[in-house]
Amino acid sequence: MRYAVLMTDRQPVLFLSHGAPPLADDRLWTAELCAWGQSLTKPTSVLMVSAHWEDAPIAVSSTTPGTPLLYDFYGFPERYYRVTYDAPPAPELALGVARALGGSVAQDPKRGLDHGAYVPLKEMFPDADVPVLQLSLPTLDPAALVEVGRRLAPLRDSGTLIVGSGFTTHNLRWFGGMGADPDAAPPRPSAEFDAWAAEAVSAGDLDALIDFQRVAPAAREAHPRTEHWAPLYVALGASEASGIDATSVVDGFWYGLSKRSWQFN
Repeated sequence: MRYAVLMTDRQPVLFLSHGAPPLADDRLWTAELCAWGQSLTKPTSVLMVSAHWEDAPIAVSSTTPGTPLLYDFYGFPERYYRVTYDAPPAPELALGVARALGGSVAQDPKRGLDHGAYVPLKEMFPDADVPVLQLSLPTLDPAALVEVGRRLAPLRDSGTLIVGSGFTTHNLRWFGGMGADPDAAPPRPSAEFDAWAAEAVSAGDLDALIDFQRVAPAAREAHPRTEHWAPLYVALGASEASGIDATSVVDGFWYGLSKRSWQFN
């Protein structure tokens, strides 16, 4: 695991593979996220872009204290529905997002954080003392999402940590159920796409990343639907102005799915 400690108020941008709720039972992953969170200068707020909220026109989550979490999954043991994460709301960030995006931002007053947001944040910022706002994916088009990220980039300078939360490979047909071995060797398409993604992000090859469905190996197997890859493009756009300087902080596989996660400085 590799990460960089930041010494200024300017925040990096993250893309992380958040997993299903049971990934929080993986001691390695939780330790990696805990260390990652500790390595960062504490942000003034977090803007989460999760694979689990698609809404157009673009919208932000509730800024009302006490809005319940969104347990947007089914079929898991009851304990996963008892998880809490009482992070403060972020009304000032909501105003900043609206300004950055030209004022065309709806607000969903009933929308709490979904598991793509609270599962990783609970590991990275366990005290739940950083205000959090969630932003919807208004489209799955890579180029359009890069542009969203570009417009959000100035928020970094006021201490906002922008986080894209998805999964580097996400084909649930590979998921053998909780009785399978989470550390088993991944299917070849998952490994091939992960290796390509690591190389393309390291090289800062934005054109190839945007055109991934045509140029990446096993792209359509790794992402039969692309919502879990889409948050990466917001992260890429938010980091592009300073150069796509990426560090792969987490890697490996969980039930065949790539956990690869990056920090963009």
